[in-house]
Amino acid sequence: MTQTPLPERLPRVAVVTGGSGGIGAAVSRRLARDGMTVVVAYAGRPDRAEQVVADIVAAGGQATAEQADVADEGEVAALFDRVEQAHGGVDVVVHTAGIMLLAPLAELDLADFDRMHRTNVRGTVVVDQQAVRRLRPGGALVNFSTSVTSLALPTYGAYVATKGAVDALTMVLARELRGRDVTVNAVAPGPTATPLFLDGKDQETIDRLAAAPPLERLGQPDDIAETVAFLAGPGRWVNGQVLLVNGGVAR
Repeated sequence: MTQTPLPERLPRVAVVTGGSGGIGAAVSRRLARDGMTVVVAYAGRPDRAEQVVADIVAAGGQATAEQADVADEGEVAALFDRVEQAHGGVDVVVHTAGIMLLAPLAELDLADFDRMHRTNVRGTVVVDQQAVRRLRPGGALVNFSTSVTSLALPTYGAYVATKGAVDALTMVLARELRGRDVTVNAVAPGPTATPLFLDGKDQETIDRLAAAPPLERLGQPDDIAETVAFLAGPGRWVNGQVLLVNGGVAR
């Protein structure tokens, strides 16, 4: 009996916001190695986004760069429209875009808090809203939080307030998508050697934070990208979770 061959499966399509940044770039490259078509979404610095795309294409993968302000609902909706028109749909959304401005609460410039809230909270709501409307069955949404929500380090108060909102939204969305075969999780990195983390810190502070995990080193963007790849791929039974990815730093 001759079997009818299965139709050729098209590559899964992943949108990575903040895809030109340290962790976002590593995530983009890692998902491309898994065979996904990656859309590197960026707000500024198109040169960096195009370099990530060039790296992926040079390694035999498929990628494009798209600009959007994650907190602007019109721009984000247009981004997803372009992705669907170009690639037929969206299977994975990884929302890495975020900013971190540190100060003790007594000295906090509320304009800095407003900037973080716009990008980290409103941006997550805007991107997640489009993601949950459009992700195909078998899809995955991965938000980005921080391990500092549980470590409670001084000067991080306003920043972790924005990321606590991401944690809560992630768990609610996982339940709202009941029956859709779409997972929703958040990754919460610990100290990771990216410009976002290293900027403004002296070497003593960096060394102290690097010594905190039992593995006695800072995380690397590729460490975080491996966890994202698991959640975006085979990790289908992990859902509604905030995963601490920090080398074992104690709470």
